[in-house]
Amino acid sequence: MSVDPIARLKDLRERATLGGGAQRIADQHAKGKLTARERIELLLDPGTFEEIGMLVTHRSTDFGLEAQRIPGDGVITGYGLIEGRRVAVFSQDFTVFGGSLSEAHAEKICRIMDHAVRLGVPIIGLNDSGGARIQEGVVSLGGYADIFLRNTMASGVIPQISAVLGPCAGGAVYSPAITDLIFMVKGTSYMFVTGPNVVKTVTHEDVSFDQLGGAETHASKSGVAHRAFANEAECLDGIRAALSYLPSNNLDEVPRQDRSDDANRECPELDSIIPDNPNKPYDIKDVIGHVVDRDSFFELHADYAANIVVGFARLDGRSVGIVANQPAVLAGVLDINSSAKAARFVRMCDAFNVPLVVFEDVPGFLPGTEQEWNGIIKHGAKLLYAFCEATVPRLTVITRKAYGGAYDVMNSKHIRGDMNFAWPTAEIAVMGPKGAVEIIFRKEIEQAPDPEKALERKVQEYKEKFANPFTAAERGYVDEVIVPRETRRKLIRALEFTHTKVDANPKKKHGNIPL
Repeated sequence: MSVDPIARLKDLRERATLGGGAQRIADQHAKGKLTARERIELLLDPGTFEEIGMLVTHRSTDFGLEAQRIPGDGVITGYGLIEGRRVAVFSQDFTVFGGSLSEAHAEKICRIMDHAVRLGVPIIGLNDSGGARIQEGVVSLGGYADIFLRNTMASGVIPQISAVLGPCAGGAVYSPAITDLIFMVKGTSYMFVTGPNVVKTVTHEDVSFDQLGGAETHASKSGVAHRAFANEAECLDGIRAALSYLPSNNLDEVPRQDRSDDANRECPELDSIIPDNPNKPYDIKDVIGHVVDRDSFFELHADYAANIVVGFARLDGRSVGIVANQPAVLAGVLDINSSAKAARFVRMCDAFNVPLVVFEDVPGFLPGTEQEWNGIIKHGAKLLYAFCEATVPRLTVITRKAYGGAYDVMNSKHIRGDMNFAWPTAEIAVMGPKGAVEIIFRKEIEQAPDPEKALERKVQEYKEKFANPFTAAERGYVDEVIVPRETRRKLIRALEFTHTKVDANPKKKHGNIPL
């Protein structure tokens, strides 16, 4: 008796939907994790998901796998909408073979990535996998390499966002690492190249999964994760939020959303936000919060290299990338980690046509043997290179200190900054007044009847000459000295003026960024 093909299809769909079965779904929930399908439902606009490859199964016949064939083979792929915009998505299913990557599993991911690139839509990867499927050997390793190649080719073409929602170990970590944004969940997700057992064998260190590669570790120590969330629902909401600032591809303009916040709104609080004492800190996030559209700042890497602040925001509804020195942490100096953090963010914004807004208060680069021996020259040059290379509209506001080479690096006019503003409190100089005076007038001060008073007098003279923005404004290095309360209006008008900017770099295969 022949089987009704519609009934057969229905059965296969039910099996695919059930994944590894009710018990494994219950185990997934018991760990505080959602299933692969539940994640897609939360991520996408309701009722918009269309699945591709639901009935794909593995082809392996070794180690008893021929008797275990589950439709979908541990990954759900397809497309749908986020806030009405098309996206492609894959979601690994830990209930099926531990989400392990097989030849067929990899082919499904590659296929949806190819669609995303051809159609010019973002690709979102929801990672939850035990790694390569051991039973398939080198075939599964080849599958990883196929994915890595596509990640690399898609880089700078379409936004790639990775959520690590469970284990991600060994070679599997390199796919998220190549993508633009990595989000993790505290307590349930982790990434590492080698696990705790291998670490203990090789280096004799005792370390837990969470300590080695948990969300908080990667959000604060390594900088691998851009954000760590309390639970999966918040993480998926975070992906939706991040995507709202980015275009669908590198040829589209950035999204422009609600413009309800008055473009001419003044910020009187900013007139007194800079302390009278130049060595006293203040929180640059307060400045950002007043200037950008209300509640629009979406910070990245908040707990990593906190002496620089990066993230997305909106000005009059238009997406911008924020890069800001943070005087409240290490006086806002640039060091190895902050330089690399900001450089990667600048390059992502430039790749996707997101204008850059820089808030500058930087006393220089962090001195010391640890920084020098670990390559502050090379790493600091990454940020310089990123700004020099960027062709998007670039605006700078110098709020206070802009000293030495760090002044040049932080989007100065000399490296193609488009519009540079300074507050009256700005100090633009080679170095701080006291250090400069001790070098320039060393002999004169030593020979003075009262060296302390002579030093104080010379410091005051230096401040009057350099610890203000007017000398730079006279030379055109600063376009305008503005009252702080005007900052929002000035930036919005500068964005309107520069948003049609067309700039180009010399023709070349690619530059050689100091990695």
